[in-house]
Amino acid sequence: MALREAELYQPVKQFLVDRGYVVRSEVNGCDVVAMQDDELVIVELKKGVTMNLLVQAVDRQRLADAVYVAVPRPKQGMRSARWRGVLRLLKRLDVGLIFVSPTAKTVEVALHPGAPNPKRDKRARQAVIREAKRRSSDYNTGGSHGTKLVTAYRENAIHVACCLERFGEMSPRSLRRLGTGDKTLAILYDNPYGWFERVSRGVYRLTASGHEALMTFSPLADFYRLQLPQPGDTTVTKVP
Repeated sequence: MALREAELYQPVKQFLVDRGYVVRSEVNGCDVVAMQDDELVIVELKKGVTMNLLVQAVDRQRLADAVYVAVPRPKQGMRSARWRGVLRLLKRLDVGLIFVSPTAKTVEVALHPGAPNPKRDKRARQAVIREAKRRSSDYNTGGSHGTKLVTAYRENAIHVACCLERFGEMSPRSLRRLGTGDKTLAILYDNPYGWFERVSRGVYRLTASGHEALMTFSPLADFYRLQLPQPGDTTVTKVP
């Protein structure tokens, strides 16, 4: 069975977590984002070193302090002419190289990148950091394809859905009192996932699709359910 890029993710994530990084996956198109203090590291996962991967890695240098590509460890090692050439090219590009053995779940840094790009795109960099920090945990798998990603926006919508599941029909103001945040009204009004419906002016409830979403994203839903007051709590006001 062919190796999938997603199989590289857990060993790389654990390697970074063990070194004190906060790791999030699939952030604004980046496979792996790792943060520590003011440092931002991006790792792109691929089954092999290709031109597309190199272009992607160089593009990520606009955002990060260090960029690595992570690929399965070559069976023949790094002694071949091809891999010697790959290393020379990566050094020229200031891109790091990580070898992953998914079966043994081991990671080896074959090459560290050079100095950070001084001409980074500050706005795009902050967008990546902001998206990563707004996620409560890591609910995606880096390198996965064809799966619904848990973005900060989707996570916020799940939080709103959990509140409506527990307390029934509520207003945006009441939801915000439960900590759903400033985007609550926009999430309910725009309703991009079809999870909510308005039952009267300023009052919303959860749809059947919303209940299904809570089952689909059950680990995240459970996280928010644990933070909610119990039904009947007098601190919860359902309408303005």
